[in-house]
Amino acid sequence: MTAKLDPFTAAPALMKKWMSVSIDVAASLEPSLIELVKIRASQINGCANCINMHTAEARAKGETEQRIYLLSAWREAPCYSDRERAALGWTEALTRLSEGHARESAYEALWANFTAEEQVKLTLMINVINGWNRLAVGFGLWVEPAAAKAVQAEVAA
Repeated sequence: MTAKLDPFTAAPALMKKWMSVSIDVAASLEPSLIELVKIRASQINGCANCINMHTAEARAKGETEQRIYLLSAWREAPCYSDRERAALGWTEALTRLSEGHARESAYEALWANFTAEEQVKLTLMINVINGWNRLAVGFGLWVEPAAAKAVQAEVAA
């Protein structure tokens, strides 16, 4: 796949701010939960770039192959905690807004497992990964995980 446009070249100041927000939001909750959310939203959105990147990051942070492979069937898989299930349900509800699914049960699970502040942090993370998915899919981006880490380090500096 050839990228249609490099958003970091086209709008470097805004993309640096977007990356900075992304890094801050990702650091606001436990890393394993954040990576599961990023992978699940990316699966729903069909973003190969982000699935590749975040499965590599999840492995680097200690996530197991089993939990990564079972993520698309998380409801039936016994290896996720109630907190993770609540986060994944909320991720699906927000990522699939246009499908009109009822969000009430996802919200109830969210309230049972997350404080109000954590709910905002998780919702921001879901928004961030959905935004990245749209940039990557829309512009045909493919960034190797090591290159993404370099960009993140540059922005954080």
